[in-house]
Amino acid sequence: MSKSPTRHRQAALVYNPLKVDEKRLRGAVRTLSKEAGWASPAFYPTTVTDAGQQATRKALERSVEVVLVAGGDGTVRAVAEAMAGTGVPLAIIPSGTGNLLARNLALPLVDPNIMIRAALEGQRHPIDIGWAALTRADGETAEHAFVVLAGMGLDADMIANTRPDLKKSVGWVAYVDGAARSLPNAKPFRVVYQLDESRLHSTKVHSVLFANCGTLPAGISLIPSASIADGELDVAIIQPSGPLGWLGVWRKIWWDNSVLRRFRAGRLVLQRRGKDASVRYLRGKAIETAAVTPVPIELDGDEFGQAVRIRCRVDAGALLLALPESHPIDAI
Repeated sequence: MSKSPTRHRQAALVYNPLKVDEKRLRGAVRTLSKEAGWASPAFYPTTVTDAGQQATRKALERSVEVVLVAGGDGTVRAVAEAMAGTGVPLAIIPSGTGNLLARNLALPLVDPNIMIRAALEGQRHPIDIGWAALTRADGETAEHAFVVLAGMGLDADMIANTRPDLKKSVGWVAYVDGAARSLPNAKPFRVVYQLDESRLHSTKVHSVLFANCGTLPAGISLIPSASIADGELDVAIIQPSGPLGWLGVWRKIWWDNSVLRRFRAGRLVLQRRGKDASVRYLRGKAIETAAVTPVPIELDGDEFGQAVRIRCRVDAGALLLALPESHPIDAI
């Protein structure tokens, strides 16, 4: 009696053709798959009408063993949205401007072959994913995933004001230009929020940030305690007051979080200084925030229009990552 043929494992690559060297990347995935004894990989480029969700679902319908994603933060977000809860590993090949998730995970940013090999032969580790349910002014509601950060208010306005041509030429530094365009007209707005099942709170803010992980480009630590695998969301409420209020925000996020906290002496300074009301931190599994008028929304650096309400929740361990064998899990 003849034996049935062995089914070779297959990988799929979902990629943004505008962000990668398509020929070289497809060739590398094809070559390394063959060396590992895998079947010829499947390739799914994103399109103007599909940021990656549909392409990823098509790949999953083929029962692939792993999905690789290459593109900007928006492509990673879209692919992760389609893969949440599937149990199929996701391997991230850093390719875009910010590479925020890759940076938070301390993944190699230069050599794509490292992450391709990780997809085929590496370890697997679960991380959390965030979900944001947006309610528009007309009552329409839709839920989208985010892997790094969701925001309402000034941060979303800064992203909207960032010039695409400048972003393409100088990368994440272009957001400084967006900030310069947004800050002069920035005005606080009133929100009502509820964290988990706690009581309602009302306050004026410039921005509310919902973080799955807490590091921004250039090593800026927005939320030092944020972890992508703790089953909780970290929330930063930005509310500067007075003419020097923004200096307080900048000191808190850049100097305090990103510099002083790295050293024992610096941490002692922070303990003695006391609380800074310009940035307040909360933590929980879900938070709902409502504004009186529509405000800009962003998810992982992409504009998502305006909404009057946003409810963010964490989906603990819903995304399975492919990591290099030697990658330290405590870096996640």
